[in-house]
Amino acid sequence: MACMHDHSCEDHDCSSNWSLYKHIDLSKVSALNEAIPGSVKSVFKAWEQRLNFSEGHLESNDGDPELLVFVPFTSDVKIKSISIVGGADGASPSKMRVFINREGIDFSDAQSMQAVQEWDMVENLHGVLEYQTRYSKFQSVANITLHFPDNSGGDTTQIYYIGFKGEATQLKRDVVATIVYELMPNPSDHKTKANSSGGLSHVE
Repeated sequence: MACMHDHSCEDHDCSSNWSLYKHIDLSKVSALNEAIPGSVKSVFKAWEQRLNFSEGHLESNDGDPELLVFVPFTSDVKIKSISIVGGADGASPSKMRVFINREGIDFSDAQSMQAVQEWDMVENLHGVLEYQTRYSKFQSVANITLHFPDNSGGDTTQIYYIGFKGEATQLKRDVVATIVYELMPNPSDHKTKANSSGGLSHVE
């Protein structure tokens, strides 16, 4: 299901407050079949900058429209929707398939594996369309892989913006903080809490 922006974004969940851009581990983002190595990083930007194409775009190799994009996050996230701004004249992806918490997927894996969710796509040149997720399946997402198997008839697939909406759970940071604390215990603290259950706590 897709959502059109026929309202004021400031009054709805499509505002920048729900953008997960700042939680993307951009240094580890990667893509397969990109014509210019590393260009995939240019499509991740703040929500307000989604139509600013001056930093470049992601494009597949000529004659091969398939793209595979791997996106890790700095903390676990819950994803409500995905927005893709593609190229004109048939260069926009026509289908998107998504895998979560699976690292090292290649094209062969993507083609044979069952996706968590997939969408038939339409041109979204002005960034007014979002694809809603089956939210219950997009909880505790550490990384997401986007598979674009084809486009709308162009020689290459072009993507200018990829955005995620949702919220961060802060799970990874909390676990790390708890582990560090336990590596440097305070003896008096442990005496007073000897009868407590202890353990790691997960923030939902």
